[in-house]
Amino acid sequence: MARRRIKNTDGAAAIEAVKASGLESADESAMATACRYLLEELAERAPGNSVEVRVPPYGATQCIEGPRHTRGTPPNTVEMNPETWFLLATGKLSWQAALAEAKVQASGTRADLSEVLPLK
Repeated sequence: MARRRIKNTDGAAAIEAVKASGLESADESAMATACRYLLEELAERAPGNSVEVRVPPYGATQCIEGPRHTRGTPPNTVEMNPETWFLLATGKLSWQAALAEAKVQASGTRADLSEVLPLK
């Protein structure tokens, strides 16, 4: 069964709620909704299946055009915590800084999101 897409108004409200409260004191439900919404936005803006972006425990998506991955661990993966994903997606942290500070684990030749971030 396909997951229901988060409404734009719900996603935008969750993003604003997290921004207003700050990452350290953000409501878990708002953070989860914001992260999932931003993952959906990434998949929409950079469609494809060659890179898997993981933000445990809230979600994962596939994006970026290229060879489709179908089984096992994808060769191109990006993983980070929810706070880092929120900062990257909203433009508060650059891709290069996140890599330099080891806040992102990226492997594979296509696992570079610098061309598609920030989203908001």
